[in-house]
Amino acid sequence: MTTASDSGQADSIAGMIGSSSAMREVFELSRLVAPASTTVLLTGETGTGKELVARAVHELSPRASGPFVRVNCGALSESLLESELFGHVKGAFTSANENRTGRFEAAHGGTIFLDEINSVSYTLQVKLLRVLQEQEFERVGDTKTIRVDCRIVAATNRDLLDEIEAGRFREDLYYRLNVVPIYLPPLRERADDIPALIEHFVKIYAEMNRRPIPTIAKETTKALKSYSWPGNVRELQNYAERALVLLQNGEFTPDLLPPHVRGLAPVRIGRHRTGGAKKTAEELVTLGLTEYADESKPFEKVMGLVERQLLTQMLRQCQGVQIKAAERLGINRNTLHKKVTEYGLDSESR
Repeated sequence: MTTASDSGQADSIAGMIGSSSAMREVFELSRLVAPASTTVLLTGETGTGKELVARAVHELSPRASGPFVRVNCGALSESLLESELFGHVKGAFTSANENRTGRFEAAHGGTIFLDEINSVSYTLQVKLLRVLQEQEFERVGDTKTIRVDCRIVAATNRDLLDEIEAGRFREDLYYRLNVVPIYLPPLRERADDIPALIEHFVKIYAEMNRRPIPTIAKETTKALKSYSWPGNVRELQNYAERALVLLQNGEFTPDLLPPHVRGLAPVRIGRHRTGGAKKTAEELVTLGLTEYADESKPFEKVMGLVERQLLTQMLRQCQGVQIKAAERLGINRNTLHKKVTEYGLDSESR
């Protein structure tokens, strides 16, 4: 990633691009909190750059010469995560053939970044709370207390207050983590940053593939700024790489973007009606009008067909998380829940 000096953005932090007011607030807060040892909680959707901010906070701190240790809490089961975080002694469990140092010990004198903190089990949260409060723990299978000095930066892509309400997250741990919260805005909320971001990624992949840096057509920028970006900056980066692979001349034109980014994305409807064919939203409405023209209340039935498809697609984009889907749709989550039940979309949601 670029540095502030590379991009000409004096207020930026290393590794991040953005001049929107939302990002300037992120940069300012990161710089303010970095010199202290305060716990930081990064919130925001997947792909918004939480790890980049965590690294920046570490590198701008007095602990910069110490280790930066990242743990993806959502990638491991409870037993494996406990051993990963705190270490274990030989014989603690079947496959423990030797003593192992945990990530907290490895981060001594530096920073530990706990990504997807919301996925940690309720039981393990108790041990994390102790580390936060006392800076001490025991390895799995041991009684010897180990003290560490490391800063904790945690990240979540879920609303932890909702997780508390659902009984999945401890309230006391939340307040220990939420000392300085930093919200990473989704890309759709900072569309003005898209031109600088796409130019940056295009330059990276052009140099990587030893190609001339292409110009970016105005229509391409317009399409990118109009898209909702469910995958955020990470998704934008992928499309920049795709474009550089497909590029035939010196211009990045809209046709190098996936159809759905250009507003041409097909949607799937039931095979019993279309034989599995893909239909655009316009074709879906036309099909519905044709099917229901001779029936009573055709408007309600056609709109129901379209609404069901829209909800299905959004739930899939949000990996079944109703809170996130409701937010993107701009509707109350209770309304979404009723619609999920009404249309029988329980298999798409969680």
